[in-house]
Amino acid sequence: MTFNPLEEKGMPLDKQLRNWHQIVAKPYKKQHVDCYTRTRQILMNGIEVEGWGFKHQFNRFMTDIDQEDRANISRLGRIENQQQMTCNWLCPADQSVLETTLGYEQVAVDLTAWLAQNEPDKYVKETFNFGLLEDFDHLYRYAQFAYMTEGVEPNDIVKDQTDVIVGRPTQHHHNCNGLRLRKHYDKNTASPQTKVNILTVLSGEQQTHNFYAEHGFMYGDHVLRETYAEIKDVEEEHVTMYESLIDPSETMLEKALLHEFTEVCNYYTCLEDEVDEEIKKYWEIFLDMELGHLQIVADLFKKYEKRDPEEVIGSEIIIPCRFKSQKAYVQKVLEKEVQKRLAPNGEYYNSFDEIPKDWASYPVQERVAEISAPSENCINLVEYYHDRDVVEASENLKNKEVGLLEQGLQTIAVAHNTVSPKKLQEMIDNHEERETEKEKII
Repeated sequence: MTFNPLEEKGMPLDKQLRNWHQIVAKPYKKQHVDCYTRTRQILMNGIEVEGWGFKHQFNRFMTDIDQEDRANISRLGRIENQQQMTCNWLCPADQSVLETTLGYEQVAVDLTAWLAQNEPDKYVKETFNFGLLEDFDHLYRYAQFAYMTEGVEPNDIVKDQTDVIVGRPTQHHHNCNGLRLRKHYDKNTASPQTKVNILTVLSGEQQTHNFYAEHGFMYGDHVLRETYAEIKDVEEEHVTMYESLIDPSETMLEKALLHEFTEVCNYYTCLEDEVDEEIKKYWEIFLDMELGHLQIVADLFKKYEKRDPEEVIGSEIIIPCRFKSQKAYVQKVLEKEVQKRLAPNGEYYNSFDEIPKDWASYPVQERVAEISAPSENCINLVEYYHDRDVVEASENLKNKEVGLLEQGLQTIAVAHNTVSPKKLQEMIDNHEERETEKEKII
């Protein structure tokens, strides 16, 4: 069944202000929550942060708009702020920062994998695949600390829906930010799907950066604090990379229309997919609110630009993401693209053995890891707790881990504390020997 959001009136703006009891909802129970309820909650928090922030930018920089319309944009920002509080505070107080972090990285992996498979633009798809393998490795690095610090197994959070194993090593994610700039789409020819896909993943990555910035200091372990700092820095690069895909010539009203449409599409999908009936009620209410927001901005677009909003967003709902297991796709990309690196001038991506010795990212990587790479230290540390790294994946994929590390590890600008493929194999062998000895004793 087709659904054209522009034909839906939605909730009137004067009905959208809520009281504190309505804003601060009852959180989910971490012991029983479906992992994809958590990912929807995390993503929609990021979507609302982006929507709220954009409205402030709109009013700061939009000059040719009358005061009444500016006031309406401000009122929308107030509602977005309340929606963001509800979404964010569905997270329970007894869910630790590391547990929530694993949820954030599950969002990044499974969201980006879905987007890549449903992206019509080949260049944008390859950019999604590139970012995917970096977030995949972040999940693996944080999983080591979750186990060492809190005894949390990865599947306590990801529920066997997302593999946890080495990806493109995090120490190689640090680049000259100029290389992160990709070629942007053409606003006149790009599909609404591409525009919504990019704004969705951008919102998620931006919120991940913000979460690490605001919570990474909350652990006493210095290596863990440094790892949050290291990965937060990568998320900043991801924000740069994904936002550069957006056509900068879009007007502020075009961007406003796309923001509201993206929110509508994401709430629509959340409502269709949610399994928690209590949380589903909020997706339904917020969808109705966002349909009202879309009507307001669509009217502004027609008023000031004298254009049909369908020229920008089309006439049908877009499905940004169906949160479900993406293991097969991620493994395929992992095995084929773990060695890829950023090519200059926004070109496609090269294997690291094809990039020049004066590659602009090498000095960055050498500088930030001149003492050590925290993301490598976590693998060295977990050997003392578990003999080897913590991995949750099929036996077939586990057996490929050393080969994947060998394939993805550079030979230039490598930190001195790097866990080599040889070292990782020794850890795995030692672990297997000790497990065999345990079985004999039992």
